[in-house]
Amino acid sequence: MKLEKYRYIVVEGPIGVGKTSLARRIADHLNSSLLLEAPDENPFLEKFYGDISRYALPTQLFFLFQRNNQVQSLAQMDMFERVTVSDFLLEKDQLFAKLTLSDTEHDLYQRIYCHLQPKAPPPDLVIYLQAPLNTLIDRVKQRRSFYEKNISGEYLSRLSESYIRFFYQYKGAPVMIVNSENLNFVDNQPDFDLLLQRVEQMSGPREYFNWGS
Repeated sequence: MKLEKYRYIVVEGPIGVGKTSLARRIADHLNSSLLLEAPDENPFLEKFYGDISRYALPTQLFFLFQRNNQVQSLAQMDMFERVTVSDFLLEKDQLFAKLTLSDTEHDLYQRIYCHLQPKAPPPDLVIYLQAPLNTLIDRVKQRRSFYEKNISGEYLSRLSESYIRFFYQYKGAPVMIVNSENLNFVDNQPDFDLLLQRVEQMSGPREYFNWGS
């Protein structure tokens, strides 16, 4: 199935893996709608990376409400008229909550989550990007984002492992697993063409592809 046949495409992966850049590249290629996270709007995020235990709950709740608003707008889109590409899954909110919140905080978060009942249409395709920890650390440093300056290697390691566990169990859509360490989809057209080729070669709703250099 060619990329153009998918109506809702999600690119996911840990911080620094390049999901937003690839989502933009795909949206540009397809001339599609683009739905992106807005972490710079979270007033707690910079403090969170400096003191995770103290600021985890307000940071997580802000993202929960933000993503809930975003998926509500997504549910109203006419996906038969235009393809939508996003750089986040709604379900990833639960991943971060489990990673960062204490037991009591997580219980409160779950109560709020159940009250909101956020829902998003299931993706037609998820592209899950992976990269080694050192690559993630280097890419985060290169971005020089003001709110990411205090991200620790330990946190990125735990986050990467959480993503691996999450997608091991994920059954919500076909998933293509991509080792992005030596691939540059934005600046290298052959790499992007390779991605398109592998999408066309997908033959089943539950197939997983994993390739590196």
